[in-house]
Amino acid sequence: MFEALRHWAEGVVADYGYWGIFIVSFTESIIQPVPPDPFITGGTAFGLIPVYAALIAAFGSVLGGLVGYFLGKFLGEPILKKFISEKHYEKGEILFRKYGIWAVIIAGITPIPFKVICWMAGIFEMPVFGFLLAAFIGRFPRFLFMAFFGQWLGSL
Repeated sequence: MFEALRHWAEGVVADYGYWGIFIVSFTESIIQPVPPDPFITGGTAFGLIPVYAALIAAFGSVLGGLVGYFLGKFLGEPILKKFISEKHYEKGEILFRKYGIWAVIIAGITPIPFKVICWMAGIFEMPVFGFLLAAFIGRFPRFLFMAFFGQWLGSL
């Protein structure tokens, strides 16, 4: 199944360029497991403009993250409470309220599953504006690095 998703994502980027990067970035922030990084790198290695690719990927990822946020807000709490105790839920809520912005930024920059943090932000009702700002601050530098890395690879 993962291989089929990877081929689908590669085809989307190859066939649709910037729109493909947007689609992969958007869907990865909600549920699908294929990260947009290799598609950004590959796209810029083959001629896409790095800043455009990074911005489009960041906007796609943040918008997809917003969908994940609202899914968490409206559907996530009952699901999460089936898997963890009320005590652990309350501890998670306290931690997320205190460090939620940092969690979103760190998940945006690192390989921590961004979609999970997006859902958690919604479950624990992080302010939407703070979520959006933190998501962009985390995602854009990562994607910009990958885009320029791809351009460098394409010049070799």
